[in-house]
Amino acid sequence: MAAMVEIYTWSTCPFCIRAKALLTKKGVDFTEYCIDGDEVAREKMAQRSYGRTSLPQIFINDQHIGGCDDLYALESQGKLDPLLQISVVE
Repeated sequence: MAAMVEIYTWSTCPFCIRAKALLTKKGVDFTEYCIDGDEVAREKMAQRSYGRTSLPQIFINDQHIGGCDDLYALESQGKLDPLLQISVVE
């Protein structure tokens, strides 16, 4: 079963685009919340992300992962696939 992935974004944010590109490359289905100018949605995101207001903010199975750099760090450490429950065949 695939993980539930949610990402809060701003439509023109280069870090948001980069994070979504990695998830898409890995074949991950995700729910995107584009919060351009929506302060209510941004406040909800901040509450979920322990006060972080930068974008993107990424959640896997309701666990706060962080932003784009955090997502790529997990990938480089080999820790992202287990979170996403992707079986890697080599």
